[in-house]
Amino acid sequence: MFERFTKDARAVVKEAVRESEEAGAPSVTAEHLLLALLEREGSRGSFALSALGLGERRESVRAALEEARRRAGLTQAETEALAGLGIDVSEIVARVEVVHGVGAMSGDRRGRGRRSGHRPFARDAKEALTGALRAATAHRDRAIGDEHLLLALTARPGVPAEVLADHGVTYASLTRVLYGGGEAKAG
Repeated sequence: MFERFTKDARAVVKEAVRESEEAGAPSVTAEHLLLALLEREGSRGSFALSALGLGERRESVRAALEEARRRAGLTQAETEALAGLGIDVSEIVARVEVVHGVGAMSGDRRGRGRRSGHRPFARDAKEALTGALRAATAHRDRAIGDEHLLLALTARPGVPAEVLADHGVTYASLTRVLYGGGEAKAG
């Protein structure tokens, strides 16, 4: 499948691996793919993000991803569901961080014996790559571009989709920007 990726999509995957290595993460996740997409310039994906107003709010997205990592990758919806059961995720995170340090639940191992070499892709990242293929096929595009990776991240539940939606980037809004409204009005 990687041979069908455009230069921009390949650059996103390589940058996601770098993001994972820099964080000391054991694998490349969907969040690393999103962080890599935020770094792109001059591609269809970066154009779509800018058109939806995300260009100047990239740091806000990074901060939201970091906050989700501190919650051990739980989405806000999951956090609220647990609160409904009487489980205060913020309190649990605070207690763990008092004992083990800030970011203890994030899996972040910066500066703790960084591992180099091949990084496996986590299940959510593999699903995003497969979703990119589905998005390209659905739009009858021959190659898989970074815009398809972005579409895939918005199409599947999880932290990346939630953070993007909180910033006004959804599958529907991306599709409109990338492919037009798809509505023809008789005139």
